[in-house]
Amino acid sequence: MTAPFELVVISGKGGTGKTSLVAAFATLAGGAVLADCDVDAADLSLVVRPGPGAEHEFSGRAAAVIDAAACTACGRCAEVCRYAAVLGGGQDGYVVDPIACEGCELCRRLCPAGAIAMEPVQSGVWIVSETRFGPLVHARLGVAEDNSGKLVTLVRSEGVRLAAERELALVIVDGSPGIGCPVIASLAGADLVLAVTEPSVSGRHDLDRVLQVVRRFGLPFAVYINRADLDPGQSDLIARDATAAGAAFTATVGYDPAVTQAQVAGIDVVEYGGRAAAEIRRVWDAVCATRAVPNPEEGVR
Repeated sequence: MTAPFELVVISGKGGTGKTSLVAAFATLAGGAVLADCDVDAADLSLVVRPGPGAEHEFSGRAAAVIDAAACTACGRCAEVCRYAAVLGGGQDGYVVDPIACEGCELCRRLCPAGAIAMEPVQSGVWIVSETRFGPLVHARLGVAEDNSGKLVTLVRSEGVRLAAERELALVIVDGSPGIGCPVIASLAGADLVLAVTEPSVSGRHDLDRVLQVVRRFGLPFAVYINRADLDPGQSDLIARDATAAGAAFTATVGYDPAVTQAQVAGIDVVEYGGRAAAEIRRVWDAVCATRAVPNPEEGVR
């Protein structure tokens, strides 16, 4: 079997409707692997309702640990730690706060007694669950843990592996919002990127920023304008800009209260029905036609 097709749905900011669109695509795909790479606020599971899945530990960094038996309580580690992560002192010795520690290793290098070692810290967990659409790979960051993109890469890689293992031709990625490292980890090597925006000045600006990243990687992309009828003038400007930037197509979907009602019901909008559902079907057909994504409605597997 050839490598699965990776469709990545992103947005320049949160709240544009990206996850709702991914859930709708999951219904229309007729069998795919879903990867929720928005690990800072993973919420695709709220709509696709996965069953319980096995959790796997993830470590994205290391923190200093002081060996109390070897520590001479000289205080050198506390002196050089610019993050105030070394606590204690005196006869009680020192300990390191694993949340405050940034893993720079300076204390380990300068400890005269060699009493400090760097050990992996559990930064979160990643999970493989089963849904009515196919497997879902998602994750949960730990308290105060940074998202460097490593966990995103792991979630996405596991999604591709599962697709190959189960002979599923499509991986739908709910990407991270913004333009930072998690977004780059969501995008790299995608077969098609669908950027979701809204018809506002800020939406147009955020779309421009995220498309600069997409174009930097030379990835094929399309643009989806959600709630387009709320400001037709801005929608027209965004569509014009997207066409000039080289978008494969620009799709517009009007505001429909059924989308919110579907979220409250805990199902995707295609299953719920409504005007937006019919329009999203047309977007899905455009995605399939653009990059030959398998479309079960046309009998293509």
